[in-house]
Amino acid sequence: MITLEERLAARPSRPQACRTITEIQLGDEDLSNEAENDKPKFDWVAQRAACSLPKVFKALRSDVEDDVLACNAQREDVSAYEFSIVEKGPDFSVLLEAKDFTRSVTFCLEDHAILVLDHSGNHMFEITLNFDDSGKCRMKAKEENREPWQVRRMALEDLLFRIY
Repeated sequence: MITLEERLAARPSRPQACRTITEIQLGDEDLSNEAENDKPKFDWVAQRAACSLPKVFKALRSDVEDDVLACNAQREDVSAYEFSIVEKGPDFSVLLEAKDFTRSVTFCLEDHAILVLDHSGNHMFEITLNFDDSGKCRMKAKEENREPWQVRRMALEDLLFRIY
């Protein structure tokens, strides 16, 4: 019986075109051992797993709560209105409550997107996710990649700053 080492030793030397993977540079990444030791490994699997609608929705909920707290802190004490957040199952709404009216914006977690609805339940826009080639999780709303604060502004600016 011939061992693996004996088989490899008996092979003719490899032509330049058949170099091993550690000798080849693929794209912008040098796969040699020296480069591996110098550069931290990008864990794309963990980053992609974090780029899921439920996880982004949870972060969005937390950021919206911070926005509501900041907006309430800006109000004068004698203001006749107040902002709050109300949970509705997995969804949540930001409420503007005044003496004569109530308005809201609702964020709904769906299988394919996060929906943003106005007070009447009309579709304002939807948020989808894109894990891009630079390893970043991007929110896409109204056909554009957006930063989280931009999405929140799109959803809440009228409610928080245009008192009806």
